[in-house]
Amino acid sequence: MMKSHATLQLKYIGINTSKSAIIYMREDCHICRSEGFVAETRVQVTINNRSIIATVNTTELASDLLKPHEASLSRHAWDLLAANVGDEISISHPAPLDSLSYIRSKLYGNELKTAEINQIIDDVVSGQLSDIHITMFLAASSGNRLNKKETQDLTQAMVQTGERLKWPSQCIVDKHCVGGLPGNRTTLIVVPIVTAFGLMMPKTSSRAITSPAGTADTMEVFAPVNLDVKAMQKVVSQENGCIVWGGAVSLSPADDLLIRVERSMDLDSEGQMVASILSKKIAAGATHIIIDMPIGPTAKVRSIAQADILKNYLESIAAQFSIKLRVVFTNGTQPVGRGIGPALEAKDVWAVLSCDPAAPQDLRDRALTLAGHILEFSPNVQPGCGKETAESLLNNGHALKKFQAICKAQGGLFDIPSAPYTKTIVAKVKGKVASIDNRLLARLAKLAGAPKSKSAGIELLTPLNKLVEKGEPLFIVHAETKGELSYALTFHQQRPNIIHIEEAI
Repeated sequence: MMKSHATLQLKYIGINTSKSAIIYMREDCHICRSEGFVAETRVQVTINNRSIIATVNTTELASDLLKPHEASLSRHAWDLLAANVGDEISISHPAPLDSLSYIRSKLYGNELKTAEINQIIDDVVSGQLSDIHITMFLAASSGNRLNKKETQDLTQAMVQTGERLKWPSQCIVDKHCVGGLPGNRTTLIVVPIVTAFGLMMPKTSSRAITSPAGTADTMEVFAPVNLDVKAMQKVVSQENGCIVWGGAVSLSPADDLLIRVERSMDLDSEGQMVASILSKKIAAGATHIIIDMPIGPTAKVRSIAQADILKNYLESIAAQFSIKLRVVFTNGTQPVGRGIGPALEAKDVWAVLSCDPAAPQDLRDRALTLAGHILEFSPNVQPGCGKETAESLLNNGHALKKFQAICKAQGGLFDIPSAPYTKTIVAKVKGKVASIDNRLLARLAKLAGAPKSKSAGIELLTPLNKLVEKGEPLFIVHAETKGELSYALTFHQQRPNIIHIEEAI
């Protein structure tokens, strides 16, 4: 039987392109020849009335990966189309996108209208816009080019792309850290304190994107985090809170797609950041939010002036959605806690919750401060008394008991693993620890294997301003394989001043 001229038969070749929709075709197939499709062409791919926009990649004439009548799809495109091996797909030119005109207009400095932002975000989520187009939009929005009205519209548009959770309480609390600090795993301490008090805190957290550990990665050391909405709701109804991976519950999927491109660009935009933070929190059902904003030379927010701008944006946009939001400026000059990497951070968390005298006091104090601010959202806690209430719940063991209950409700309370290979880095001179490069320290932890290798990372032994002797340990590199340890140590040899010591005279 003759096949339709514009169709090809699907073959599965198992290529993972993350969130990119790719179609693989022979460069000499009849469709490429007749339609003029070449590598990087954007095409519409249709199976059984389900369509996506995909980017063409071609195989050469000498390749036997695909036959002339065959095509394949990246894993992401395969899933979007619910494709099966042997399906016939049709390939055609896509209709022109209005959203590209809107993005070009923004590149020239024009304000985006509400409908235009909605169309751009709809096209991002549906896969109509390629990574190059998304890059254009992010670049057009960077450097504070989004005004407050555009930021509000962007936040709303992103919320509408996914699920929006509802909870049986008038006060749903949440927290977010703007980021840029290694360690700082306060959420795993704050959630049990707040829920032990009686407030509802269904916490959805992220995995690491460019850092050595996200909150979800560290929580996964203790318990499963890939809970769907139904499982998440069951845990919250039982324990008043949870700590789960937000990616499993489809909250603001547009944000995930934008962040994936934004991270590679290394661009920051107050408007994009505010929309990213608030869209996730609104979708999660939060009504009261605390924002932890570390400020430091190698943190994400590097000056008080930048922090004030971001604080103003967050508070004013949150108010438009009837959300009570407070921003807490915190010290971002050095890591918080000793561990950098999932298991090492988990050890810090457990030490604080267990009230171990050897627990990192900076992590304990920051967690109590943030928990105190959240507790003051309750009418039963007087302003200024939140931290004292939080400390009582930690000291009397109620927070530890609640954390254990949340872990068990999520499906586990696992033992914390330890890495089999370590190397201690020592001071080469006597002096004072003058500075710590957070970004390089985080990169070193990643090269050691974190977060994929749960027990890998860095154990920091020397905080800022500590006096050290020559030969005194500064930090310990942890790795699960000899190769990863060697890789990390090679990087450290090239960057020996991750911890800068002012030599004593």
